[in-house]
Amino acid sequence: MNKLIAIKITHTLIWIFMVAVIFYVLYSGIFNQINILTWICITIIILEGFVLMAFKMSCPLTVLARKYSDSKSHNFDIYLPERLAQYNKQIFTTIFLLGLLSVIFRTFY
Repeated sequence: MNKLIAIKITHTLIWIFMVAVIFYVLYSGIFNQINILTWICITIIILEGFVLMAFKMSCPLTVLARKYSDSKSHNFDIYLPERLAQYNKQIFTTIFLLGLLSVIFRTFY
């Protein structure tokens, strides 16, 4: 299998998992279903944020994929539509923050 294709498949599967984690946080806050899994999911996303900061706001898989492609498209390293790949961080950071705020509100107020 081509190395770039293997990276794209891996990146896409990890992306699906992380999006599920983000939506679980949102669900937990909206429906007041806060439990240990909610806090584990919040921790996972915060850790992901630290990883992104360590790699200058790029996923380590994106950095690795650059070795195998000189494409300028936003989705060269993942199987997502171009626009979603372009605004991925903004979209899902916003959703996560809404979920986090709702969890904090439900927990402390």
